[in-house]
Amino acid sequence: MEIPRLHPDTIEQVKQRVDIVDVVSEHVVLRKQGKDFVGLCPFHDDKSPSFSVSPGKQFYYCFSCGAGGNAFKFLMELGKRSFSDVVLELARRYQVPVETLKPEERQAFQRQLTLREKLYEILALTARFYEHALNQAAGQAALDYVTAQRGLPTATIQQFQLGYAPGGWSTLYGYLVEQKQYPVELVERAGLIVPRKGGGGYYDRFRDRLMIPIHDLYGRVVGFGGRSLGDEQPKYLNSPETELFDKGRILFGLDKARGAIAKLDQAVVVEGYFDVIALHQAGITQTVASMGTALSTNQVKQLLRYTESKRIILNFDADTAGGKATIRGIDELFLYLSKMDEQVKYERLRTKKGPVPADKPSVAHLGAIDLRIVEIPGNKDSDEFLKFHTAEDYQKLLDNAPTWMEWKIEGIFRDKKLDHPEQFQRCSYEVVQLLGSISDPVLRNYYLRHCAERLAQNNSYLSLQIQISLQTQVQGERWHGRSQKWQTSRDRTLLEQAEAQLIRLYIHKAHHRDEIETALDDRDLEFSLSHHRILWRQIMDLKEQDGIDLADASIDLLRLLEETAATDTILGHVYGLFQLDEINQLDTYRGRLVIQAAIAAMEKNICEKRRRHFLDLLKSVDWAADPDSARSYQQKIQVEDERLRQLEAERQVDFADLVSVPFFAP
Repeated sequence: MEIPRLHPDTIEQVKQRVDIVDVVSEHVVLRKQGKDFVGLCPFHDDKSPSFSVSPGKQFYYCFSCGAGGNAFKFLMELGKRSFSDVVLELARRYQVPVETLKPEERQAFQRQLTLREKLYEILALTARFYEHALNQAAGQAALDYVTAQRGLPTATIQQFQLGYAPGGWSTLYGYLVEQKQYPVELVERAGLIVPRKGGGGYYDRFRDRLMIPIHDLYGRVVGFGGRSLGDEQPKYLNSPETELFDKGRILFGLDKARGAIAKLDQAVVVEGYFDVIALHQAGITQTVASMGTALSTNQVKQLLRYTESKRIILNFDADTAGGKATIRGIDELFLYLSKMDEQVKYERLRTKKGPVPADKPSVAHLGAIDLRIVEIPGNKDSDEFLKFHTAEDYQKLLDNAPTWMEWKIEGIFRDKKLDHPEQFQRCSYEVVQLLGSISDPVLRNYYLRHCAERLAQNNSYLSLQIQISLQTQVQGERWHGRSQKWQTSRDRTLLEQAEAQLIRLYIHKAHHRDEIETALDDRDLEFSLSHHRILWRQIMDLKEQDGIDLADASIDLLRLLEETAATDTILGHVYGLFQLDEINQLDTYRGRLVIQAAIAAMEKNICEKRRRHFLDLLKSVDWAADPDSARSYQQKIQVEDERLRQLEAERQVDFADLVSVPFFAP
């Protein structure tokens, strides 16, 4: 759910009513010490109580790690949540009426909140209904399956709220609609019933299936996965997309795994529900599942919030589909890397920590995420592996998991006969294509030497010759690729102008700020150029961390930023955005057109990068061996081409656009 800008009065009322001791005590065991409370800090591995909470000041502080702030900050840092999300939760808890900044959004937002609460209620009740059915005579087959075949004890069954959907066509319908009197429209919107094609009522979506509730980050049921107990297809049936359930944004088990992920500083991603359940039962509790699909960018973002070292270990099934899912997961990760790079740089600058230490490599094209791949011997999935091995055996696989680059290289050489000229040439070509994408010269040279040794088959003299040849080809690939993969100076100039116009308009015209933020959020855009990204992050910090209402025209944003820029050399590079000349002044008069064109230019830049990325993937794929992937990449390129045409039209301003907007600002 997109949360609109909350009214400052709502934020202030929540701030007045909230009790920090009440909030913190839900997550930390506190004991009274004088007028304050103390406990173990939740933000680091605290051995003795160094975490202090002051009810008088409504403030917390850790004397060991330095974490501190109010109740808002505590929940934001603990759950890696946004300011608006935290305020909304506390408003519900303390029964503060929620008002939006824009009055016209208020009623619609309230209706949306009410709808979501009803859906949560229906889904929670359904989960209990399925749990109860599992322990009835009709659910015996499902219970036997999880206990006898899966080997799950009662505690694990209860922990994951496993249940059973009865085999009747309208059993759940009768319970929710006829007995509990929930409106049939709401039950349908929850994804639990399906309208009959002939228009004669509804039938249960899940019938005679073992039911696995899917929870969101806060432990609320948002959907279900149902496994057939016989030959019915599909074997696994998931809830449809609903108001609450978005498969591309939910990671199964993250509500139970996030604490372990943060503590162990790693996340293990598997493919299926029972892989997660089996691993959690074995004590590998840092595990989540992508529910049979490739990782999405949104899922990657969630995982990276909880691991400082950015270590993600992929353990998808070792069949053909699993291998493809692994590759697609990597593709998703790389699409996110460029954003991560500048974010790390910004955090180092903002917190005055200086450059990233040598033992913690900076986020880069191949170093942003410590991505590793686990392949279980015998092509088994993790659930099957644990039936015959111990948790310690699986942990060894995690500890020895190769980096994705090592895994990728091994895939190139696997089953290749290097004494065969054609296969030798194929391996060499794939190595050049792979290593040409590495921007770090040190890392690139390391893998060049490694691949040369593999190709030379331990012939040291030949290895040196091959290394020189590969290096020449890789350099050629990187140079040639500039025209395709990198921005031309003209492209960068257009993008820089667009981003500069948008930020300048935001700084100088308060009445356009909501419109700019909405446009960026709607299209999931971020500033690409590092100096713009840093400045924008600085602006958002003023709003989120300092609680400044930037929509208020009386707030002198320009003065606040100038004060920061005067002491920060990085922000000093964008000082020109703080000034208005005659041309820039004219741009501010036509704010709507500037926003439209700038947003289109920013999205166009992202689309072009995606298109080049998929084009590279298409060039590297073997049509004969993997036609599905080839067709998929081809379709994605076509989608990007169509979107690029639309964006170019949006970016152009014609005479009709000009005359539709007043020349002078109101």
